[in-house]
Amino acid sequence: MPRKKQVRSEQTKQDILNAAGRLFAAKGYDAVTMREVAKEAGCSHTAIYIYFEDKEALLHELSIPALTELQLQIEEKVSGKLEPEEALRQISLDFIRFCLIHRNMHRIFFEARSVRVDEAEPELEINRVRNGMFRLLMQAVRQCLDLPEGSERLLSATRIYFYLLHGIVGTYQLSEESAEELMERLLPTFREAIEVLLLGFRAQHAPDK
Repeated sequence: MPRKKQVRSEQTKQDILNAAGRLFAAKGYDAVTMREVAKEAGCSHTAIYIYFEDKEALLHELSIPALTELQLQIEEKVSGKLEPEEALRQISLDFIRFCLIHRNMHRIFFEARSVRVDEAEPELEINRVRNGMFRLLMQAVRQCLDLPEGSERLLSATRIYFYLLHGIVGTYQLSEESAEELMERLLPTFREAIEVLLLGFRAQHAPDK
């Protein structure tokens, strides 16, 4: 009996997470209430609090495992043996692929309860993960463009680079093609977009002759 109860409890928790993911994706994080999640999951509006203290707990449970996996991929490329340009290219394509796979949730992953990327010690764990990834991206941009560490130019360039990646993903958020189909069809275009942006950065930051 205890084993059955445990299985049932785990299933209820997963049902709540699945319901929260659907509602967050459809309506946005801020518009969804715990009561709505409970109703969607088929449990009472009081029972949901046995599993999750609040919406932030749901957000963390849904987002942090996937974001941490992406962060590890990025960290591996930044600290690996690749040339700086190739590392940045691979990081960019990894990010695009990740967001296309999770396109229904990618805005929740990166935007819900977000803070400034230059905030050193965010209160929420999810923002510590997000800002940690941004710092890794900044490191890759710095190594590629040889910009001064801690400079406003580096922060600006990294923000612009993130806008490019985020914009690419947003373009295909409602596409019926799978992530694999999009990557196969558009990989040359994604690569060219990255190269054009890097060329523009180099031209802008080149020393005066």
